[in-house]
Amino acid sequence: MDLETGFHHVKKESWRTVLTLAYQSLGVVYGDLSTSPLYVYKSTFDEDIHHSETNEEIYGVLSFVFWTLTLVPLLKYVFIVLKADDNGEGGTFALYSLLCRHARVNSLPNCQLADEELSEYKKDGGVNGLSPKSNLGSRLKSSLEKHRVLQRFLLVLALIGTCMVIGDGILTPALSVFSAVSGLELSMSKEHHKYVEVPVTCIILICLFALQHYGTHRVGYLFAPVILIWLLCISSIGLYNIIYWNPHVYRALSPYYMYKFLKKTQQGGWLSLGGILLCITGSEAMFADLGHFSQLSIKIAFTSLVYPSLILAYMGQAAYLSRHHNIESDYQIGFYVSVPEKLRWPVLVIAILAAVVGSQAIITGTFSIIKQCSSLGCFPKVKIVHTSSKIHGQIYIPEINWLLMVLCLAVTVGFRDTRRMGNASGLAVITVMLVTTCLMSLVIVLCWQKNVFLAICFVFFFGTIEALYFTASLVKFLEGAWVPIALSFIFLIVMCVWHYGTLKKYEFDVQNKVSVNWLLTLGPDLGIVRVRGIGLLHTELVSGIPAIFSHFVTNFPAFHQVLVFLCIKSVPVPHVRPEERFLVGHVGPRECRLYRCIVRYGYRDVHKDDIEFEKDLVCSIAEFVRSENGSPNYVKVDRETDNDDKMKVVGTCSTHLDGIQMSEDDSDNIEEAGPSELKEIQSPTIKPRKRVRFIVPESPKIESEAMEELRELTEAREAGVAYILGHTCLRAKQGSSFIKKLVIDFGYEFLRKNSRTSTFALTVPHVSTLEVGMVYHV
Repeated sequence: MDLETGFHHVKKESWRTVLTLAYQSLGVVYGDLSTSPLYVYKSTFDEDIHHSETNEEIYGVLSFVFWTLTLVPLLKYVFIVLKADDNGEGGTFALYSLLCRHARVNSLPNCQLADEELSEYKKDGGVNGLSPKSNLGSRLKSSLEKHRVLQRFLLVLALIGTCMVIGDGILTPALSVFSAVSGLELSMSKEHHKYVEVPVTCIILICLFALQHYGTHRVGYLFAPVILIWLLCISSIGLYNIIYWNPHVYRALSPYYMYKFLKKTQQGGWLSLGGILLCITGSEAMFADLGHFSQLSIKIAFTSLVYPSLILAYMGQAAYLSRHHNIESDYQIGFYVSVPEKLRWPVLVIAILAAVVGSQAIITGTFSIIKQCSSLGCFPKVKIVHTSSKIHGQIYIPEINWLLMVLCLAVTVGFRDTRRMGNASGLAVITVMLVTTCLMSLVIVLCWQKNVFLAICFVFFFGTIEALYFTASLVKFLEGAWVPIALSFIFLIVMCVWHYGTLKKYEFDVQNKVSVNWLLTLGPDLGIVRVRGIGLLHTELVSGIPAIFSHFVTNFPAFHQVLVFLCIKSVPVPHVRPEERFLVGHVGPRECRLYRCIVRYGYRDVHKDDIEFEKDLVCSIAEFVRSENGSPNYVKVDRETDNDDKMKVVGTCSTHLDGIQMSEDDSDNIEEAGPSELKEIQSPTIKPRKRVRFIVPESPKIESEAMEELRELTEAREAGVAYILGHTCLRAKQGSSFIKKLVIDFGYEFLRKNSRTSTFALTVPHVSTLEVGMVYHV
């Protein structure tokens, strides 16, 4: 599949494209938010407050729901947060990525000065190196860059938001599907209903997770119509209830009813805010899924359809309840009681489908954010399967999928009611929003270079609202709110341990790397021989010779005729353009045939498979050799030292069509090179297993030394590629503290043994792999 195209939206989109994206966003972005009317009123009136004949409670709740929907999703996300995109991408890590680049607080250890020359590094409109306009903003920027404690706090804050998103991926499917299935309670006796509700919910959830490996692209075209029908359904029923039962319910939209509500209910009303909070579950998806759509399309979909439909739905439920005060059982406050009896079964079916669509969206979002964490070195390596060859971002992670399913079923069977599920989900949702508010305040100062006063106003206004809901949810710790805290704590420990171990491993590599001079002293006197083929030595280092190679050569004094020190790294941008993918340079004199190749990926980029990657890699080295003398524009790769490696930016094969192209054939009968102005460099090897040729342009002329280098590269490629991977075990040094020994010897090693190897090694053919074992004492 073509993984290098289709990631970047065109800046000037036609209205037809915008409206199409707005329609498609209904199924991906708004599934969770649209199904919230199923459980908001039921969770709110469950225990803390009771619906009386004065209607002050239902009017107060409606007023809270209206203003919460208006201030948080509409004002905060649609009009402010969506503008803080990272080159079209959104979410917690997008905000953290922006801050990393503008304040240079990057948590990635192998960052380089050359990374700041990437086009997407600067595309966001900020000018790197310039301080914010205000003095206070400048001091804040310098403080973040100087103090590692503040940098770690910022990373932990981003990870807390990420962990809560994962927790939401566990809780939302359970809550949505359970609430949708609860409509069966009006069609059967309560004694029978309690034996049906949980099994049906579990069966639906098992089917939902079991079908994840097929990908959503096969049935994705049904998502938007399902949510569209659902929104039209609840808005129509809401409008009917308003007209038929209480046309004056619109008066409850006044903020005065919030004051009356809190005055009458007092502590019970404050505790009920945990249920009201559920009306904005899924709001974060508008920002998190921004990369698949556009700002304008998401704004149009929300303001023109989603927001009015939800307001009508909540007003309709309130209008019905304001005329029905004879509550005989707890479920009559729920959504389905306000649905006309003749429509309950069709609405039940649509509600279950909508809940499944909303659950699918949050599950896919969980996969996506775990991939980002793994790319930035904050989560153990996992297997990532791309389920669609056309739609970027549709991925499937088997280990995470089954873990989510088990935890989701455990929540469903353990709680068995929407109240405790709602308490748990509400705390996860509001925590993510609080993290977004905090990170946004820093973005306003450091990235947008606005006055600090605006950032303070943003934090104070939205932070106060969210803190009110947060405290109301946190008080219900023993009634379900402990679940997201426990889950997030476990995931946070895993992320911090993995990140700490990764940093210590890289520090060991840097401290124990050997110089190029050491490598050049290896010669016939020591018995070093060069064997045919290309050796790809995978390393995290961007300069110097890794200790794993010296360990390998000392014990096995031979390496390949062409040796490439390969570093595959992530950079704090969402995507790296194909023409900027590779950094290539010589290690030592060119006659040694030693190269360093740094392959840069963004945190949302897709890694190619081994065959395509090999071709791109070899072709990029060949293009570097050809253009080395003709275009001496090298880049400085290291901020700290002036190392000997002079690197040059080289794109993939598809980006330099006027340069070297590579052709491979399994047969000896190779056709002549096509155009007359091209000539081919062929290996003199007799009867090769795979015939390789470089087709290079006649102009500019290539020096004889470069031609010889290309011939050797051709020979080596025909002989095959061997992957030399380090198999390292980390051990804490003698004298280390007990905590460090616990983290490194047990925590990190347990995660390493039970996770995948590096992302690059996932598609490496086993017959061509050589692992070199070594113990790192950190």
